[in-house]
Amino acid sequence: MHGHTHVHDHPHDHDHRGEHVTSITLEQDILAKNQLLAERNRGWLAGRSILALNLMSSPGAGKTTLLERTIHDLGATLPLTVIEGDQATLNDAERIRATGARVVQINTGTGCHLDAEMASRALTQLDPPMHSVLMIENVGNLVCPALFDLGERAKVLILSVTEGEDKPIKYPHMFRACSLLLLNKIDLLPYLRFDVGRCMDYARRVNPQIEILQVSAQSGEGMEAWYGWVRALRALGR
Repeated sequence: MHGHTHVHDHPHDHDHRGEHVTSITLEQDILAKNQLLAERNRGWLAGRSILALNLMSSPGAGKTTLLERTIHDLGATLPLTVIEGDQATLNDAERIRATGARVVQINTGTGCHLDAEMASRALTQLDPPMHSVLMIENVGNLVCPALFDLGERAKVLILSVTEGEDKPIKYPHMFRACSLLLLNKIDLLPYLRFDVGRCMDYARRVNPQIEILQVSAQSGEGMEAWYGWVRALRALGR
C-alpha cells in the first residue's frame, strides 16, 4: 500500500507544477504583448502631444462624477475627450456625452479591465485632437487594471472616503502603480469614521512617491488642485 501511494502522488505533484509553470508563461506572454501595444499607443499619443490619463478605482468611488465636473470646469479652455470602460451598459458614456465631450464606450463583458488593444481601437474611433487631454475611465476594479499599461502618461487612482482607510495596504499593487491619489468625497467626512491621516500614511508606505490630493467631485472642494496637476503634466509634454 505504501508503494502504491508513493507512485500515485508523484505524478500528481509533477502535473501540478507543470500547470503552474504554463500559467505563469501564459500570463507573461499576455503582459508582454500588451506592453508592446501600449508602447505603440504611447508613441501615437506623444506624436500628437496628447496627455492620456488612466483613471482607476473601485466601483462607486466617483470616477464618472469627477470627469463630469472636470469637463464642465475645464472644457472651455482645455480640449478633453474620454474613453469609458465598463463591463456593460452605455450609462457612463451617456453621462459624459451630456457634458458635450466626445466619448467612446468600451464594454469588456466578463473582462475586469481595459487593455492596450482595446485602447488602440478606441483611439482610432475617437481620434482625439492634437494638444488635447484624454481621460480613460477604466473598469471599476482595484486589482487587474494596475497590471495593464494602456499607453497613458500616468495612472490616477480615485479612492472614496466611504471605502475605508486601509485600502492601500489591502491593494498595494494598485497604489504602487499610480502617480496620483485623489481622495474623493471629502464632503462626507463629517458623517464617517474615516482617518484621513492614516489612509495617507498607508498610501505613502506602499508608494513613497505618490502625490495625494483631497477632493470632492460633488461639491468642488479641492478640485482646483486636481486641475492644476493636469495642466502642469500637460505643459511638461509640450
